Amino acid sequence: MTSTAHHDERIAKMTFASVYPHYVTKVEKKGRTTEELHQVIEWLTGYDEETLKVLIRDKVTFETFFKTATLNPNVHLITGVICGYRVEEIENPLTQQVRYLDKLVDELAKGRKMEKILRGPENR
Repeated sequence: MTSTAHHDERIAKMTFASVYPHYVTKVEKKGRTTEELHQVIEWLTGYDEETLKVLIRDKVTFETFFKTATLNPNVHLITGVICGYRVEEIENPLTQQVRYLDKLVDELAKGRKMEKILRGPENR
């Protein structure tokens, strides 16, 4: 799916710190923990909890957040629809990465088992 240049630019300039509290609220409201959220973020990006704190404190944009991340080699296994977009069809790499994160947070909030969220050969 194609998105507009304006949409992609808006996502790139958005700060991770502005969205992170919404992720926390979403998962906690559904009975999941911040620790589980961090586990999901670490699986996707390689960022540990201390690094996340620094990225939040420094108010990095999603562009910087994903530019310095080490994406999980199984990220291509994230499929499905989030925010009206089929993640595997998003053409802009940064927008796709942000939607990958949104999809994982959504799955966590919906009660999906952690083994299924953290995709890997043993979890297929």
